[in-house]
Amino acid sequence: MATAEAQAGNRARRAGKTRREPMTRVDTAWLRMERPTNPMMITGVLMFAEAMSLERLRKVVKQRFLAYRRFRQKAVDTPAGASWQTDENFDLDWHVQLAALPGRGGKRSLERFVSQLASTPLGHNRPLWQFHLVERYDGGSALVARIHHSYADGIALVQVLLSLTDTSPEPDKDSELSRAWLKQDHAHVARRVGAVDRYMKLGSKVVEKGMEVYRDPGLAGVLAKEGSEIARELLHALALPDDPPSLLRGRLGASKRVAWAEPLDLEEVKAVGRACDCTVNDVLMATAAGALRHYMMERGDDVDGMTLRATVPVNLRPLEHAKKLGNHFGLVFLDLPVGEGNPIRRLERVTHCMQELKNSRQAIVAYGLLAALGMAPSQVQGLALDLFSRKATAVATNVPGPQQPLYLAGCMLREMMFWVPQTGTIGIGISILSYNGRVHFGLIADAKLIPDPDAVIGRFGAEFDKLLYLALMGDWNERLDAGLAAGLMPPPD
Repeated sequence: MATAEAQAGNRARRAGKTRREPMTRVDTAWLRMERPTNPMMITGVLMFAEAMSLERLRKVVKQRFLAYRRFRQKAVDTPAGASWQTDENFDLDWHVQLAALPGRGGKRSLERFVSQLASTPLGHNRPLWQFHLVERYDGGSALVARIHHSYADGIALVQVLLSLTDTSPEPDKDSELSRAWLKQDHAHVARRVGAVDRYMKLGSKVVEKGMEVYRDPGLAGVLAKEGSEIARELLHALALPDDPPSLLRGRLGASKRVAWAEPLDLEEVKAVGRACDCTVNDVLMATAAGALRHYMMERGDDVDGMTLRATVPVNLRPLEHAKKLGNHFGLVFLDLPVGEGNPIRRLERVTHCMQELKNSRQAIVAYGLLAALGMAPSQVQGLALDLFSRKATAVATNVPGPQQPLYLAGCMLREMMFWVPQTGTIGIGISILSYNGRVHFGLIADAKLIPDPDAVIGRFGAEFDKLLYLALMGDWNERLDAGLAAGLMPPPD
């Protein structure tokens, strides 16, 4: 009998071990970044052409979302380290809930509802995710998803959400959704991934010194021994001046505001890119800078000559590996020339900055620092987070999605948008996502900084129209530059 009891005890202990897994350093860093002013949630909203039933949604979540074992686990953080632990009391009904909008339930009502959810942290006594189904919205329905950043980065979680969809209302069993939206970028990403270990070691050295390198330039020699290119990138990031004071920076509150614009035509965005010899991403980020510029001017901010920065996530793995979850991205600092009145010159400056970032190792250096921060003392984490968040005013993400209609639980996905969390003292998030031939632009902001995000959103289309007008008016046989644009438009504002 004693032997049987011992064997049963051993089995129970082995089962307990399989239900608990150590969390990676980078995931731990994102778990510990949570603040009352900035919940570490990735929030998404998906709008459908038809009304979706709660029963059918739960069936899809159970079959596909919970196929990722991680989403049955909750995060447990202790001084000895963080881990994932299976929730023995997992309740799908709590994680997938029905919601209703007041009144007629229009766009503003949905924005207010999403704002409320984006301001409300997820409880750590359960797995850190929730889906809220709005059964009736704009002739169809809407789904709001909240997932904690510690599970995965925004790029990965968008792919997870897309894995819940199909390319037809009633898909074939053998249909392969990934072919509809995954891009093959093995070689380019693999080169970056291969260097991650070296950058993690460098990041550890910096964090172990409690960010002394920021205060003592003499430590540059120590970093240089690790490799001149790596040292140069890290020292450049540490030496960046703080972003200038503006109405977009200030003491944060606990309330978020979200809004999204009418989508742009992707082919028109590509046309501007061809005319100006730049990428779609360059065009969209320059458009966002223009929208922020006019909002700041309307509120009386002096933007003349001002350049703000946005931290931009950079994927460090092939997209088809994103479903493995976890955080595998770095960050770069992108200039947003809000002080430039000429829209083409503003685009040129964004393009130039993007080109420099593509040739740098800044993203992997940031990944290494995040990995090191995951195991650093809390006071060092706070110091590093504040240091880097002072160097930027916004977080900006741009995710290319599938360019064909998708269906979830039999309902056609009409529009979608998501926002990644802001960190430290940053209070603004810009999100761009392309889907089915259209580009969706969204904004999330601390309510104390931008209480009326629709006022920014309302400028996005107008700023893009300026670029499109100039592209169409220019000579298609030569590249449109700021000089040519100046002759096609009124004097800059």
